[in-house]
Amino acid sequence: MQALLKLSSLIDALTERVGKAIIWLVLVVTLIATGNAVMRYTLNYSSNAFLEIQWYLFSAIFLLGAGYTLMRNEHVRIDLIAGRLSRRGQAWIDIFGIIFFLLPMAVAVMYLSWPIFLLALNNNEQSSNAGGLVVWPVRLLVPIGFFLLVIQGVSELIKRFGFLQGLCSDPTAKGHKPTPEEELALAIKAQKGEL
Repeated sequence: MQALLKLSSLIDALTERVGKAIIWLVLVVTLIATGNAVMRYTLNYSSNAFLEIQWYLFSAIFLLGAGYTLMRNEHVRIDLIAGRLSRRGQAWIDIFGIIFFLLPMAVAVMYLSWPIFLLALNNNEQSSNAGGLVVWPVRLLVPIGFFLLVIQGVSELIKRFGFLQGLCSDPTAKGHKPTPEEELALAIKAQKGEL
């Protein structure tokens, strides 16, 4: 079990790095959207490429960030039943959900999206919009995003079993962790040298 907990820590470290990078994409999307709006209203110029890159980046944020959200236990939950159970009972519900719902769904989407990406890549699929972008990079985000979700699901499963065996702390316990917005503000201050 100790080797599995080390594997879980490595997966968590990867997920943390991906999550920290994605936080910056929110800023990039905001700047692109602002620049696009300013150009449209001041210069009467707009481009489908600007709109599509926003969609691509939104896709990257949500698809690549799913594992990060799972790791931080920030997915929407309806705790009608689980909220009344002990921590151990909640861990068993999580184990059941990960094994029978999360992992099969994520593996299926990852598996089914790969041929769609390959087809787009082989055909050098382009957007149907005038001035649009190449489509294959955004198609690649789907299998990558679900792969990251699968490995994080495995990590969460390991942590739940470790918790039940008394080998690690409760992975669902909410300590004081900064919100993504607070993390972004701290990162900006650090780059400016204000910290």
